[in-house]
Amino acid sequence: MEPGDLEAVRALKEINIPELARLVDEGWDLTALIPFCVLMFKMELPLLFPDDPAVLKVGAAFYDPFEDLLLRHKEGKVDTVFKQPLGKVAYHAACHQRVQNIRRKTREILALVPGATVEIIERCSSHDGTYAVKKEFHTSAMKIVQPVAERVRAAQADHYGSDCAMAAHRIEHCLNDGRAPESPISLLRRAYGI
Repeated sequence: MEPGDLEAVRALKEINIPELARLVDEGWDLTALIPFCVLMFKMELPLLFPDDPAVLKVGAAFYDPFEDLLLRHKEGKVDTVFKQPLGKVAYHAACHQRVQNIRRKTREILALVPGATVEIIERCSSHDGTYAVKKEFHTSAMKIVQPVAERVRAAQADHYGSDCAMAAHRIEHCLNDGRAPESPISLLRRAYGI
């Protein structure tokens, strides 16, 4: 949607929303690993198509993965027997999660792992859609992500990452120390030993 191609958005809505609405009717909750995708279904499509009941139904059933896990945990439905420690995690809260007010959900789930400490970094990673990948903005983007990378470096964490893969790779690019970011879902999988 960033380039403003609303007709393409409408065409994709016509393909995806009926299928997702069918899943909601069957009793499924919906999720996506990319915070922008969650935002699109929960907030942006309902703003663009406020009179489409299927869009509204899908938006109401859409959750960030860690938002959904935290709801399940409160119901006693999340296995909290972890096989592997995580140690210290430097976690960048993605902007698209902050907009949805779900930024701390990932931290809360990762903190269930015994001994895990999760340091949240709430600053812009400079990705902003296509901004950081455009040649003319590279220097500015590197200045913007630098404080985030410095926080990761200072944390001396065992792991670092973000729910937003693009943000995580911006941080990795700035760190330039050979360490790769790890998505929080991958960290959770590691903690379960799978």
